[in-house]
Amino acid sequence: MYVMLPTSRHWRAGVSGRLTAAQTFWLFRPGALTSGLCGLGQVVLRVSREYTQAVCASEACLLKLPARAPVWVREVVMAIDGIDCVSARSLTPLRASQGAWAGIRRLNTRPLAAMLYSDSTILRSRGACTHATRAALCPAVGILATKPAIDRRRMFFAGLLGSSALASTA
Repeated sequence: MYVMLPTSRHWRAGVSGRLTAAQTFWLFRPGALTSGLCGLGQVVLRVSREYTQAVCASEACLLKLPARAPVWVREVVMAIDGIDCVSARSLTPLRASQGAWAGIRRLNTRPLAAMLYSDSTILRSRGACTHATRAALCPAVGILATKPAIDRRRMFFAGLLGSSALASTA
């Protein structure tokens, strides 16, 4: 079952005319991005950083959190046949990272999909995409923030009536 993902000035729920057919496929394909990438070659996931931070305004709105609320962040890079090709950022409220989403802290080099797609009770949003730089989306995202990116975002909901959220951008 899918739920609607909120859109904003930067994020679109539909296909933009500026996307190629390949970009459209990868941004909006159903299921785990990692499983699709495995069809292209050997995928190796490397954890860049895991940390606590105050949520930026756009992500606070997405997660329905107060400004500057603490969140747990996991940033990874996926390489296909030794070539870095996807960076991903996932975050959840700090309290949820110790409760409904505690598994995010134990993934190590396993993909987030190992946790998200093995549990049929987790609700998923349809995807949204952006052409904005990550700095425009959230100034706190680090060194990759200044590179132009075409990103996809999904939300996942767990707990009683989907009360706990996790956002993932790749």
